[in-house]
Amino acid sequence: MTDAPNGRRGAMPPGVSRAGELGGRLREESYLADEGLVTAIFLALKLGRPLFLEGEAGVGKTEVAKVLSRLLDTPLIRLQCYEGIEVFQAVYEWDYARQLLHIRASEALGSREDRAHLERDLYNREFLVSRPLLQALEHRGPMPPVLLIDEVDRSDDEFEAFLLEILSDFAVTIPELGTIAAERPPVAVLTSNRTREVHDALKRRCLYHYIEHPGFDREVEIVRLRVPEAEEELARQVAAATENMRSMDLYKPPGVAETLDWTEALVALGARELDEKLVEATLGSVLKYREDQQRAKAAGLSALVGGVRSAGGDA
Repeated sequence: MTDAPNGRRGAMPPGVSRAGELGGRLREESYLADEGLVTAIFLALKLGRPLFLEGEAGVGKTEVAKVLSRLLDTPLIRLQCYEGIEVFQAVYEWDYARQLLHIRASEALGSREDRAHLERDLYNREFLVSRPLLQALEHRGPMPPVLLIDEVDRSDDEFEAFLLEILSDFAVTIPELGTIAAERPPVAVLTSNRTREVHDALKRRCLYHYIEHPGFDREVEIVRLRVPEAEEELARQVAAATENMRSMDLYKPPGVAETLDWTEALVALGARELDEKLVEATLGSVLKYREDQQRAKAAGLSALVGGVRSAGGDA
């Protein structure tokens, strides 16, 4: 653990004291980050601040939390946001079915407990169901857990306001039990696909970084790192083809995740280089919407493959 200037204790992987060292450790976990992202992650860990990652789907935002969980050797606790999510689904709820069974069992056994005592029994930890945020606050261990709040842009304003409070105090009050505070603030990673703008107040609570699609050379390096079975020429061809698809004004442009899916599919088929027939047969591995596939075909797969060969031939 490290002592942050703000009084919070940060968390840093063993043997890491500089951003460059963290970049090397991320690479060992097959996550290739540019200098800006490495610096943002390092500062979030060092200062004990939440990290807000924004960018297109598939650029590697969620993977940051997974890699940090492995580097810190600590649990990953994930809260998946969605439209209409409410506080009790994120923090806690009472197990009403078990409470009802307890009442019926007491009645069947002829319990003489007074009503007030029975109600106290019903609202204790035995009947409390902990959800991700409460699990993160109650974690005890040598390292704080990694709390992933995924796709926060899918939630509504009220839930954002609640998250702002949680990320400020890392504590929650349960009326029947009192206030529960984190022994060590979790390593909080929030992600957004920017389907809508997240309020400034929540972003100000965090360190912010926007993850762009990688450039051609970096994407080739990512493919070679994550799918080592792929020939270098195939990796370059796939990266070039994916880069071309991103310029086609698609509904959902492929991210790095789709590039890796496509490469793995091609390797599974024994491909050593791309051709038009292979692209058409495996298009569903990289483009996940029918309209996008039609647009890519209309643009001409032969032209796409031709551009791929040109990029592959420059190696």
